[in-house]
This record gives sequence, C-alpha cells and structure tokens, in this order.
Amino acid sequence: MAQGQDARSADLRMDPEGLYLEEIFTDRRVGTIRRMTPVDGQGAPDRSQPVTYTGETQVVTPVGTLPIAFEIDAASLDEAAKKFGDLAKAAIERTMKELQEMRRQAASSIVIPQGGMPPGGMPGGGGSIQMP
Repeated sequence: MAQGQDARSADLRMDPEGLYLEEIFTDRRVGTIRRMTPVDGQGAPDRSQPVTYTGETQVVTPVGTLPIAFEIDAASLDEAAKKFGDLAKAAIERTMKELQEMRRQAASSIVIPQGGMPPGGMPGGGGSIQMP
C-alpha cells in the first residue's frame, strides 16, 4: 500500500494484466530466490515479458531479525543462484550503512519541547533539551 493510505482509501483491485506466478527456491541455509513469471489471465506464461528474480536473506541484529531483499539480474535460476552471494553481501552492506545513517541522524536531532520557546529565549537561561 502506498504511504499515507489505509485499507479504506486504497484501490484494492488486482491488475489482470500484471499477474505473476511466484515460485520460491531455497538452499535451506542462506536464503531464498523468488522467481516471478509473468502470466496471462488464464495463468499461462506470458513470454512477451521477462521472468524476474529476487533474493531474500536475513541478518540477526540486537533488536531482532532483519529481512534483506534484493533484485537479481539473471536469465535463469542457475545464474540467479550463482549471483546470490555477492548480491546478498552488497545488500547487507547497503542496509547496514542506511541503519548507521539513521542512527546518526536520530542522535543529532534536537527535539524542542511542545509549545516552543517563549519570546526572548529560555526564562532564567535554562531549560531542558530532549533527545529522541
């Protein structure tokens, strides 16, 4: 669902021109590969559109398991499996950098108490700064 929408205002109709057969493959060790095959309204493969692959793995963090998903540019399942490791590492590194940046931004933000500051600044020169 798009950000800012809820179930009542969302358009919940499926697009019959955008259907895919979803297959999941796993080595039961490091992750899964999802093969998305375009199909027509009868469920037959639509060969006019490309098959796509996505990889999924997860990392354990201090606050729980974090799912990582990434696209795999491949022409076959075998090729997707061979590319999985390097792409998973890159996706994990990218995600960790994004998390570090989010932590840095959260640590450097200052929250002004509700109501703002009175004209002329803080009375008595003091006050409290709240960190998120």
